[in-house]
Amino acid sequence: MLWVMAVRFTVLASGSKGNCTVVGTERTRLLVDCGLSCRETFRRMRQMGEQPESLSAIVVSHEHSDHVQGVLVTAKKLRIPMYMTAATRAAWRRQVRAERLEVPPDMRHESFEAGASFQIGDIAVSSFTIPHDAADPVGFTFRAEGVKMGIVTDLGYMPASVRHHVRGCDVLMIESNHDLEMLRTGPYPWAVKQRVMSRVGHLSNDSLAEFLAGEYDGGAALVILAHLSEQNNHPELARRSAETALGPRQTLMQNRLMLASQAQPLEPIML
Repeated sequence: MLWVMAVRFTVLASGSKGNCTVVGTERTRLLVDCGLSCRETFRRMRQMGEQPESLSAIVVSHEHSDHVQGVLVTAKKLRIPMYMTAATRAAWRRQVRAERLEVPPDMRHESFEAGASFQIGDIAVSSFTIPHDAADPVGFTFRAEGVKMGIVTDLGYMPASVRHHVRGCDVLMIESNHDLEMLRTGPYPWAVKQRVMSRVGHLSNDSLAEFLAGEYDGGAALVILAHLSEQNNHPELARRSAETALGPRQTLMQNRLMLASQAQPLEPIML
């Protein structure tokens, strides 16, 4: 008898030029952020064996362009709802108006409050506030078929509430944005460097390592390092930092590391 994997987790892109992930079951497919163009999102989905027409909804973490660039066109083309907090939607609409675009009056919007849980098809979604310089930024966990998946990027540090929400994840996609020394000596203006290093900026390799070596519960089968800076990080630096922090907890079955890329999607993770 052929066993069909019930849950798929497909990272299409992760980085400062666009973030996009598909979380799917046999019945429901969610696009988590849409920071690529609609065309590129569809191309990468098909490349990974996902059909864009099967998408049920777009779930948005915050309004920064690398998370929402393709939301308007994608939602309009597929006629699927967008899930955002009210503050995120207001900020996103201001951006749309500034680009002299229009949101169709029949576009389907669903609002949720940061910290709320809700259901889309057979996927249970939980949101939680993250410390980032956006209107109302959130991270997410998703539960389906007994599997828990977490997506936590764009946060300046790991507060207790975030650590609580990611406990028990079978797949944890988490930010490892920059190497501190590369950032300090790199080409960014000092004001941008201060923003990235701030408590509402981005999580460094060192900060992630501190979490992984300390209060992380060690339960995930897969840990995906995400939102790596192309200017201020290197995949091997991020990998080495996380591997050292995980230590003996990284085995063939637990805490295997993957690195999400800006340029190429990851092979679908079957759960």
